[in-house]
Amino acid sequence: YKTLLAKDTLIDKFLDVQIKDLTKNYDFFLPWAGMEKAQLQNENPADIKAAVRMAKLFEEIKSDNEDDSKEFLKELNVFLSRLLFCFFAEDADIFNENQLTNGIASHTQTDGSDLSDYFKKVFQVLNTPENQRGGLPEYLSSFPYVNGGLFEKASKVPRLSKSSRNLIIEAGNLDWANINPDIFGSMFQAVNHADSRSSLGQHFTSVPNIMKVIEPLFLNDLKEEFENSRGNNKKLSQLLNRLKNIKIFDPACGSGNFLIIAYKELRRLEMEIFKEMGSLALSEISLSQFYGIEIDEFAKEIAILALWLAKHQMNVEFFKKFGRTNATLPLTETGNIVCENACRVDWEEVCRKDENDEVYILGNPPYLGSRLQSKTQKQDMSISFKNIPGFNNIDYIACWFLKAKKYIEDFNYEFAFVSTNSICQGEQVALLWPNILSNKLEIGFAYQSFKWKNNAKGNAGVSVIIVGIRNRNKKHKSIYINGFENKVKNINPYLVDGNDLIIIKRNKPISNLPEMTYGSMPNDGGNLLLSEKEKEGLISVNKNSKTYIKKFIGAAEFMRSINKYCLWITADNHEEALKIKEINRRVSKVQSFRESSKRKVTNKLASIPYSFGEVRFKDTESILVPQTGSERREYLPVGFFNSKFIISNAARVVYHAKPYLFGVLSSKMHVVWIKAVSGRLKMDVQYSNSLSYNTFPFPNISKQRIEELTQCTLKIIDERLKHSEKTMAQLYDPDKMPEGLKEAHHQNDLAVERCYRSNPFSSDEERLEYLFKLYETMIQEEKDSGTLFAKEKKTRKRR
Repeated sequence: YKTLLAKDTLIDKFLDVQIKDLTKNYDFFLPWAGMEKAQLQNENPADIKAAVRMAKLFEEIKSDNEDDSKEFLKELNVFLSRLLFCFFAEDADIFNENQLTNGIASHTQTDGSDLSDYFKKVFQVLNTPENQRGGLPEYLSSFPYVNGGLFEKASKVPRLSKSSRNLIIEAGNLDWANINPDIFGSMFQAVNHADSRSSLGQHFTSVPNIMKVIEPLFLNDLKEEFENSRGNNKKLSQLLNRLKNIKIFDPACGSGNFLIIAYKELRRLEMEIFKEMGSLALSEISLSQFYGIEIDEFAKEIAILALWLAKHQMNVEFFKKFGRTNATLPLTETGNIVCENACRVDWEEVCRKDENDEVYILGNPPYLGSRLQSKTQKQDMSISFKNIPGFNNIDYIACWFLKAKKYIEDFNYEFAFVSTNSICQGEQVALLWPNILSNKLEIGFAYQSFKWKNNAKGNAGVSVIIVGIRNRNKKHKSIYINGFENKVKNINPYLVDGNDLIIIKRNKPISNLPEMTYGSMPNDGGNLLLSEKEKEGLISVNKNSKTYIKKFIGAAEFMRSINKYCLWITADNHEEALKIKEINRRVSKVQSFRESSKRKVTNKLASIPYSFGEVRFKDTESILVPQTGSERREYLPVGFFNSKFIISNAARVVYHAKPYLFGVLSSKMHVVWIKAVSGRLKMDVQYSNSLSYNTFPFPNISKQRIEELTQCTLKIIDERLKHSEKTMAQLYDPDKMPEGLKEAHHQNDLAVERCYRSNPFSSDEERLEYLFKLYETMIQEEKDSGTLFAKEKKTRKRR
């Protein structure tokens, strides 16, 4: 009883540890709890190296050519795509080994002066059939005829220098045969203007991330069918027939990454089936099964090129296993990629539907929040969401969800997109998902929020989700969290195990909690607000000024420990206040500011220039909640203040506050709720009284529980005071949070969770699932009581 040996029979992995270390390896046994560990491919280092080389080459060529015109960039794109093909071809037995790279080294000047002419000749030869060439030297005539349109159009080759020549030779000496064609997306990103990338919303995706989409969408199902068919050639033949009739459709395909990886995985599965059957057949999976829409002409060409190269790679892989393969040259068959606006083109014209087809739509469409959309993109939204209200507040990617929904709902097709998590949070849920989910469609799988990184230059990661939609069926549903698969009964629009409910804004709390409101808004042009220095200066001139000064605090002041003040003057004391010269001067400026406003409401406020524009202050203790908070924080920093503080409209506030509420709002139960249902500004949580607070389900509690939470509140505040030199932002940094404060919050969590049930929750997912169920119950009780009230009212009228 000192060591433990365990085997995971599904993935053939072993655990061999000391029993005392078992708790450190608990995740090995999570499949017993329905949480299957996802097996992801690792990134190929050669891919990243190649992408970096191409980006560096692009920068060098740009420095050789002082031309930033669209025409030049287009021609440079064409040149680099042709160069990529040649690098690949000379290492993948399409050309002779190192044919292009050796030719450059042997037949061009070291200063690069004649390198452009060399490329012109080579590209012309590659577009000329062997029987139509004449009088060419052997180093050119030995290149094969490529065809396929890649070298068909005449295009200028940029001026090349000694430095760019050296970089081309260095890049050519890489082994391109096994490099994934998806790196072309990274190259494409490097050779386009930053503003172009932003406006088109292009994202270039690594293989591990693409697998997160295609495996649960269709690949796992195909592999499972293969395993169940082993030893039965009839069933295996049926599976082969299924493979050659699958259609893969990416309506925002960029440089084709998703299509490439999907093609490769289907070819590899086909090889496994041939091997199991002992078959001598050749591949019947065709590039014509792959469809794409791309708005950028060059990206479309890159996608076609990359699919060609992927086909050759798989032919080589096939030959190594079976000693035979399909021919690669001349290039003929291509994917069905069109250059169109996916939001406006009829998808059925691109990928025609048939009842016997098996179609999977997938991809990584452009995100773009409502404020970042161009005029054209806003028009796209208007066209896609015709007669659907509220679309102006939805992310651009919603167009793809809506069009995909319409495409699959009458056929047994499926789709899965990578998306920003904002479409499954806040008000966007109510605006979008009732138009996606129905009695026909459901969420089949989902990845909760994770960092989406790629092998593009800079490797900037954004937080995303993956959502798979299908026609309703009895197959299991899966939520992927931190790399683990959780099989669940249903996935709601918040990507949580639960019924398909939608949290909508409320004017009053659903729970028995006090009202939360905005703070007070100055609307003063800054003239009623004072810095520490201004406050001291005002008092030094006239001590009576102190009567009209209060501490002023908003989210920024609270989080960063900034001392700020304000003039707080009422109708009762404004005549005395205005006798003070500096106060009178400031109030006069407020009046001028309000009179010059274009808003009529502000103009009316000019009649009371001494007062804040919106006064919500109450002479009581108050709780402050910052409007915006970092997603990284484990706890919500909440402030507790006396009546000497004026809380600004940049925060949310509860007046007549009791200390126990501080504990409730500071708890993990509240944090997981607001992260799920609140809106976002970039990745920061946007706290809203109507959506975050008023919808929060909290049970009625006893005096004992109130006292427990009060003590927890006092302990949290006490621990904060021990670190008074630190700001709230520093105290609640999850990497630097003091242990004492962390423990105080932990004890508070336990006390809050006892308000819900006797045993604590084991995970945030369990907390959220419980809260959704409680919310659903409370909504139903509210409806029932409303119905009962209506019946009683009707009965009284009859009497």
